[in-house]
Amino acid sequence: MAGLSSARCLLRSCSRIKHVERSTHTLMRCGVRTFCGGAQDTDNVRPQFTDAAVQDILSRITGLDLQKVFRPIQQKLNPPTYKLMTDEQVEQAIMGATEKAKKLLQMPPVLPERKPISDVLSEDKMLEGMDTAKYVFTDITYDIPHRERFIVVREPNGTLRKGSWEERDRLVQVYFPKEGRKLTAPLIFKEENMKMVFTQDRHEDVLDLCLVQFEPDSSEYIRVHAAAYEDLEKHGKYELLCSTRHFGGMAWYLVNARRVDGLIVDMLKRGLFKDAVSLVSLFHMVHPNSESAQEAASQQATGTDLLKIYAQMESQRSGYIELALQAYEQTAAEESAA
Repeated sequence: MAGLSSARCLLRSCSRIKHVERSTHTLMRCGVRTFCGGAQDTDNVRPQFTDAAVQDILSRITGLDLQKVFRPIQQKLNPPTYKLMTDEQVEQAIMGATEKAKKLLQMPPVLPERKPISDVLSEDKMLEGMDTAKYVFTDITYDIPHRERFIVVREPNGTLRKGSWEERDRLVQVYFPKEGRKLTAPLIFKEENMKMVFTQDRHEDVLDLCLVQFEPDSSEYIRVHAAAYEDLEKHGKYELLCSTRHFGGMAWYLVNARRVDGLIVDMLKRGLFKDAVSLVSLFHMVHPNSESAQEAASQQATGTDLLKIYAQMESQRSGYIELALQAYEQTAAEESAA
């Protein structure tokens, strides 16, 4: 019945993630060299979010709860459809739902903030004072990627410059509107409003809307994600993003900030021992020069030993991690004895 329920809920979930999926396919192209922004600086030594090994770890610790991925959403009610299925058909339905859930859990891109555009093309003093308004010229050719689209602004003082990122985003939305995106950002993204929404545990809703509204390398996109992750870290509500496409981004954010203690403790409390080990392994990948990474490498530590080394040499909450680890080991021992 669980597999049948998950398969039935899948169709209901498609409308909820449709716009976000479309947005992600476009956003993944933002790291390429463009006309307006130039090439982003890359670090070939430090592991990147898109590396296969990093993605593998983040995907594993995200979790795959079909009931949560395909949970019902508020929409127009339609008569339910019932099917009589054999055991084999139920297994096939569960397998199909699992594959579709993995696609729905594909993580949004994590990119460095784009550099401001300040290129001045010309200064024509003869045009100074001829008008009080700015004139914007936009290339609206359909087959040009938006990042390469030529958009310039003529200032009232006669200066001709390239459009800023904010101007570009607004003009692109005017001529090539993206479904779900507004010309003016919704008020929910104001700091005081986000705090109120976060008290309702609606972090996932805010992040889903952010994916549609902003480009992944914009300052607003980064600000909203950081605010959501900080609130989850502050209140220890990591489980709100488990089995969602945003969990990997949160884990990556905390790993880079060297603040994974709370998440490790939470994983151990929920019996996710392998996930806690994977998270520490990711921490050592990102921070190979840390004392715990070097000690773990010298001992070739794995499993419990890896967690203990991290707790002793890196963690700011070593006592909590050791207690959580002891509780997990005790529970595991009791279960194996039974």
